[in-house]
This record gives sequence, C-alpha cells and structure tokens, in this order.
Amino acid sequence: MATANKNLSEYDINSIPNASNMVFGIVVSEWNEKITKGLLNGAHTTLLKHGALEANINVKFIPGAFELPLAAQLFFEKTEVDAVICLGSVIQGETKHFDFVCEGAALGIKDVSLKYNKPAIFGVLTDNTLQQAIDRSGGKHGNKGDEAAITAIKMVAFKNEL
Repeated sequence: MATANKNLSEYDINSIPNASNMVFGIVVSEWNEKITKGLLNGAHTTLLKHGALEANINVKFIPGAFELPLAAQLFFEKTEVDAVICLGSVIQGETKHFDFVCEGAALGIKDVSLKYNKPAIFGVLTDNTLQQAIDRSGGKHGNKGDEAAITAIKMVAFKNEL
C-alpha cells in the first residue's frame, strides 16, 4: 500500500473492542532506540486509550529485532498474557544483513503466534531510510506502534469471541 502523505494510524475509535480484561506483553528492540521508543509510546498510549489497565501491560527490552520471536515465545511460556506486541526497527544498510534480520523476525513472530495459538503482533518497521522510520514511528505517517496495539486488541477479542 502506498503511504505517501497518509497517516496510517487514523481509525474509527468506536470499532475497537474494550481492552480492560486483556493482558499484554510488549517486547521492544533496543536497536534503533529512538525509533522503537516512539513505537512503544504509540502502542502503550493506544492500549490505555482503549481500556487496558497499566498493571496488565508488561514491557521488556531486548537487544534487537532478530530476538523478538524468542522474547515473544518466552512471554507466552512464562506469563499469562493474551497477546505479545513485538516492536522493532530495521533500516536498510549496505549488506544483506537487513534481509536476514527482517525475514527472521517476521517468520519467527508468525511461528510463535501459531505455536501458542495467541496473537504475536509484528510491529517491526523495515524501512529503507532513517527518515522513513521516523515518519512511521510518530511522524507524518502515524505510528505503527498504535497500529500494532489495535491489532493486538482486535485479535484477542476475535479469539475470545470464537
């Protein structure tokens, strides 16, 4: 989807379920910390805005995006969370490292979600430039942290409705 001059974090607030009975883990990559702290701020604020209790939001920091799948898996194994939001930022460099990290994080997070039958949310920016990451972590294109939180709430509600 093209994102030029569009804030992707705009949504109908009335379409979001109440999160007051939901428990969330958030794992945040320390790599590209300026960006990931912006994502965390968006996710945390959005969860609270939709009724999540501060006591039901557990935030942990991990080294990088590649470690997000294991961190999500450990959250599911060691705690009673309904969903884990994985936040990271990988910015294209001069080598293929970007491709391996992005693919590993994406597939790993998906695998954890399927293994535990609980939402593990992919909130990882995979941008070509630092400016693109800034624009998507609270800048002109909104905050992907907001979107990850909304996705977590909706997926927990979906699971609970079945």
